[in-house]
Amino acid sequence: MGKKAAGKTVPKAPLGAKTGGAKAPKSNLFEKRSRNFRIGGDVQPRRDLTRFVKWPKYIRLQRQKRILLQRLKVPPTLAQFSHTLDKNQFATLARLLKKIQPETKAEKKERLQGTAANQAKGKDSKNGSLPVLKFGINHVTQLIEDKKAKLVVIAHDVDPVELTCWMPALCRKMEVPYCIVKGKSRLGQLVHKKSATCVAITSVKGEDKKDLDTIAENMKSQFNDNHAIHRRWGGGVMGVKSQHVVDARRKLIEIEMAKKTGLQA
Repeated sequence: MGKKAAGKTVPKAPLGAKTGGAKAPKSNLFEKRSRNFRIGGDVQPRRDLTRFVKWPKYIRLQRQKRILLQRLKVPPTLAQFSHTLDKNQFATLARLLKKIQPETKAEKKERLQGTAANQAKGKDSKNGSLPVLKFGINHVTQLIEDKKAKLVVIAHDVDPVELTCWMPALCRKMEVPYCIVKGKSRLGQLVHKKSATCVAITSVKGEDKKDLDTIAENMKSQFNDNHAIHRRWGGGVMGVKSQHVVDARRKLIEIEMAKKTGLQA
């Protein structure tokens, strides 16, 4: 009898009875039209296909290099290039650098034509040499060694990095203020080139001297005298999965140590 009772089906509720929560009545105003995503049907919804795209080789190499630099331990000489000026600091510096930009080809042509016209008229055109931004790694190096540079600006993404990795040490030795900024292309725009590894300020106009002294003093305290930057190793950041594995192992070790201390007590 018990087996038969267990196999019996429960009778259904009567038609008027409420079995669960009350359902809202369907509105006939909007007709449901389900989409058909088969071939020749509706347009497929947009999906993020980043992981399925075969990126060009140079992009893959860039990304692999970036991850590799995060994973590997980087010596302080190279790790210091990850410490750069923030947006506000760079804006203040760029404002000063733009005032002493070198002239373009059109401006130089116009200046030479004006000088030639003045000489033809017999006028004296004695224009003193205006302060201008110096660029070129050999030129800047010579200015640092002669202690003529008042401030040196180095790009953080020079490739190969061996071209500029020694320059901060030279600036510290010669007591020349320096700073590291993001983007060799941004430095290149200041001197009308595609890119520039570094630029140097040797002199400015009288009204800008106070700004230069303030910036140079700030850069000296932030980079020259900051021993933590050029002594700290970089990299060594593991991936998310590796971090979870290490955390799990650490927790197990803590549990075992807690058990041992409990038994000893």
